[in-house]
Amino acid sequence: MIDLHTLHPDRPVLIAGPTASGKSALALAIARAQGGQIINADALQVHEGWRVLTARPSPDEEQQAPHALYGHVGWGAEYSVGHWLRDLTPLLSAGPRPIIVGGTGLYFRALTEGLAAIPPTPAPIRAAADALPFDRLLSDLDRDDPVLAARIDRQNRARIQRAWEVFTTTHVPLSQWQADTAPPLLPVHAAHALLIDADRDWLASRIATRFDQMIAGGALDEARRNLPRWPDAGGAAKAIGAPELIAHLQGHLTLAQARAAAVVATRQYAKRQRTWFRARMGDWQRITLP
Repeated sequence: MIDLHTLHPDRPVLIAGPTASGKSALALAIARAQGGQIINADALQVHEGWRVLTARPSPDEEQQAPHALYGHVGWGAEYSVGHWLRDLTPLLSAGPRPIIVGGTGLYFRALTEGLAAIPPTPAPIRAAADALPFDRLLSDLDRDDPVLAARIDRQNRARIQRAWEVFTTTHVPLSQWQADTAPPLLPVHAAHALLIDADRDWLASRIATRFDQMIAGGALDEARRNLPRWPDAGGAAKAIGAPELIAHLQGHLTLAQARAAAVVATRQYAKRQRTWFRARMGDWQRITLP
């Protein structure tokens, strides 16, 4: 995959890539060979309750190298990129050399480019945004933040709505918040920044195989334990495959149907990741697989 001798043992390592591409295995190989602490940069792996289903490192793997920010967030809690950056900050200045690995592009963007200190959106404003038609959100963005409107993905409701919420909450355009962002904690040029660029068909096969391995390894039992508290899942409900397995346990899907739906959802998630990484990580060192 990569010659580990090309990595300076004192230099931080960033490893990004789509789900099921082998990021965690690479991080562990680097930690075993050169030392360091493996730090999670994947929003799906921060919540407790889903070790198997989110492919968090196993207890055996955690014994082989220090790990941090895995499963440390409560089941019902929401967790933002700002929370992650605050949790990460002390780990960068103390302890072993960081090996930061995950599939959440926004985490890496905040780390390497900086994060605007935007106040949280009040619940009534979030509810109002949820109720607005997409065309209204777009027209308001064009009026209130033309700088951002000119560069944003105009098909992405989540990003358009986020810009609307920021302006409505603060009366300051999101583009201005971004322009005033503080310097990044760890610029790309100060780290070994590795991006796994996986072939689509190869990755699709691995996703299907891995989900079957998850089922064999206890993912359904994990879902069964979480079933009583599923209505209070909060951020933990975002785990890919969780809604499908819960639906099976509730009698709405057969296990085969849940498996097929979860595999499709994971492939769609991987496609979004690959698109994001290729558009925004042009200065990272690419590792092409297979």
